[in-house]
Amino acid sequence: MLRTPVRGTRLDILEWLKDPAAHFPSRRRVDPAEHGVHAGHVAAKLGVPRRVAETHLGLLAALGLLRAERIRRRTYYRRDEVRIAEVARMFEKGW
Repeated sequence: MLRTPVRGTRLDILEWLKDPAAHFPSRRRVDPAEHGVHAGHVAAKLGVPRRVAETHLGLLAALGLLRAERIRRRTYYRRDEVRIAEVARMFEKGW
C-alpha cells in the first residue's frame, strides 16, 4: 500500500476521514462522524469515478485501516483508529 504511486491518495483519504464532517457533506440520515462516508463522496472530493474511490477504500478496508458498514444500499467507511495505531507502532519499531 505504501509503495504504490497512489499512496498519497490513500493517505489523503485517511486524513480526510479523521474529521469527515469537515471534509464531506452531511446527510440527514447518516452522520459522517458516526458512520463514515460512502465512495461517492470520496470520489467527488478526489475528482475520480466512484469505482476508483471504491478500489482505494476497499484496499484500505482490506488492510484493516478502515471499517466498512453497510447502511441501506451504500457502504460507509470510517477509520479504525486502533488498527492505525498498531500499524504506526510497527513502523516506529522498524518493521
